[in-house]
Amino acid sequence: MLFNSYVFVFLFFPVCLLGYYMLTSRHRTTAAKVFLIAMSFWFYGYFNVLYLLIMVCSIGGNYLFHRLLSRRARKEIMILAVALNLSVLFYFKYYDFFISTVNTVFGTSAALKHILLPLGISFFTFQQISFVIDTYRGEVKDCPLADYALFVSFFPQLIAGPIVNHDEMLPQFEQIGKEYVQWEKIAEGFGLFILGLSKKVLLADTFGAGVDYGYANVELLGRADAALVIFFYAMQLYFDFSGYCDMARGIAKMLGMEIPVNFDSPYKAHNIVDFWKRWHITLNRFFTKYVYIPLGGNRKGAARMYVNLLIVFLLSGLWHGAGWNYIVWGAMHGVLYVLTRLYQKNLRPRLTQKESGAIRHKIMTIVSQILLFLYVSAAWVYFRAESIAQANRMLWTAIAGPVQKMSMEFAECFQVDELWYVIKVLRLDNMAYSRYILMWVLFAAGIYLAMIGRNAAQRMERVKYRTWTTVVFSVLAVWCVLTFSKVSTFLYFNF
Repeated sequence: MLFNSYVFVFLFFPVCLLGYYMLTSRHRTTAAKVFLIAMSFWFYGYFNVLYLLIMVCSIGGNYLFHRLLSRRARKEIMILAVALNLSVLFYFKYYDFFISTVNTVFGTSAALKHILLPLGISFFTFQQISFVIDTYRGEVKDCPLADYALFVSFFPQLIAGPIVNHDEMLPQFEQIGKEYVQWEKIAEGFGLFILGLSKKVLLADTFGAGVDYGYANVELLGRADAALVIFFYAMQLYFDFSGYCDMARGIAKMLGMEIPVNFDSPYKAHNIVDFWKRWHITLNRFFTKYVYIPLGGNRKGAARMYVNLLIVFLLSGLWHGAGWNYIVWGAMHGVLYVLTRLYQKNLRPRLTQKESGAIRHKIMTIVSQILLFLYVSAAWVYFRAESIAQANRMLWTAIAGPVQKMSMEFAECFQVDELWYVIKVLRLDNMAYSRYILMWVLFAAGIYLAMIGRNAAQRMERVKYRTWTTVVFSVLAVWCVLTFSKVSTFLYFNF
């Protein structure tokens, strides 16, 4: 089930919210937890009942390992649990990639299974791996089955994160039925949900239409078209993932719970280290705690540290998708990350001493932010392209492709009916380049919101529900609902 769908907005969530608070208001703690689990199962099984069966089996198996490790923390049991989780993930996500790679390298012709990837399997598998390891380390006490099932299946963060830790959610589950309805949280959560929905429906999907056209017609693109396709995908992915995170946090807040921030204006970062403190924060946290530190972190010398960092980024690329293009994307981020750490450790202290004032520092920060955005946008090409060859062609076209007039078909992808009506009211539709106006306006709006303006969480901190605020949120809500007919899934559902 999608957050941006009629069934979620008009049926699922109203039933969920009403039923949950009816139970908690009567202090029926266990019943409220079971109700949320049932609703989460409905949410997940709505896509495909077989998905639900896989998740339920995963929950049952990992809970058994949790109970075994709670009684006797044996390393062999923990390793077996992690290995089984990774084996399931490998089968569903990487089997065909592995076989096709073997076929290419060794000239074999083993058949591919074309396995349908269960939604969110990378997220709930990593979440359960962290739970099992933390149980082995003694960080998790014996957990009731209802709490564990809710920890894994809690629908706001089930499909596309964040990857939550036990200490972030289990204490909140213990408070279910013990607290009264917090109307301030509900109001804040509603605002976050609407802002996130607007990002997804009004911005990400509109940019996505142009991106889809561009990647389907790479051979027809000129230099300017290709460059815009690259930047538009950077905008699409930003608002798609950012929108999901805002909606997830908003839904959780309306249920009286807090899930961790997973996205914090990453395009405002001025170096790649800062970027990864802001983009997919909980995935970065997972790899740091369960891969980077066990590999030795920075405790075994600088050279080993840089190797460990590269390993983490290669694994991050592979986590996002089963393809060499994702590995290239991870390598691009890893190499720049290592070079940045080298600069920060060896060159930056000396250069800082020579800086002459705040103005120069501000200018350098802005330049660094722009250069990082260009680099990250180029890396996203490998993230989006169907192959490395297609990614290379897109980048080459943007750099050295034919200089030609921008494609009218490309610009038409941005002709949102309700916005085009505004163009007509302003009598701009008769201008020679009127069909390009909305494309540039949306791009400018995207750049401002992503790289300059306050993000949704910061805006909600300042919001006070008055007449004009209520009108704005109502207009956005109605506009989004009217756009549901063009609904698309979230990009991170693919991972």
